[in-house]
Amino acid sequence: MTDELAADAARPLPPSPRPRRAVLLSLFAGFAVFAYVLDQLTKLWVTSSMVEGERIPVLPPVLHWYFIRNSGAAFSIGENVTWVFSIIMAAVAIAILLQVRKLGSIWWSLALGLLLGGALGNLTDRLFREPSFGMGHVVDFIELPNFAIFNIADSAVVSAVAVICILTLRGISIDGTRLTAGKEKSADA
Repeated sequence: MTDELAADAARPLPPSPRPRRAVLLSLFAGFAVFAYVLDQLTKLWVTSSMVEGERIPVLPPVLHWYFIRNSGAAFSIGENVTWVFSIIMAAVAIAILLQVRKLGSIWWSLALGLLLGGALGNLTDRLFREPSFGMGHVVDFIELPNFAIFNIADSAVVSAVAVICILTLRGISIDGTRLTAGKEKSADA
């Protein structure tokens, strides 16, 4: 019996080809919740401690807190069609949730979690902030020189898109496989 145990202990473990589904779903949910909660807490802080239009130097001249409400998208594009952005963000959130069942990669879990958290962060503003349901203005407050004023949700979305671009360029699909020379193989992502 002890010889069998010793033989089992000496035998190397087979490599695990992909992370377990529960780990991937936990990472996805964790990053989504992190991005959403951080976004909402920072917006609560801004709206309760600053006056709209107020600008506070943080690391001048590189970083300022500048409280504005944005009815449009990035760079205030589409200010008169706020309701369209509400529909788009809701559709993005649903599309992400439909893709989660395919997750087979830690990096895709990270990217889709950040994307969902960011989309839901700004969708919450659109649905529940003034002036009305579905037409709410997003709270933006991070100001960099010669750039749009943005928030944590926007940062999460941009980070997620960057990771998705890298994964796509590397040929790593959402299920964790890598397409190389016309055939699929398991990726270590």
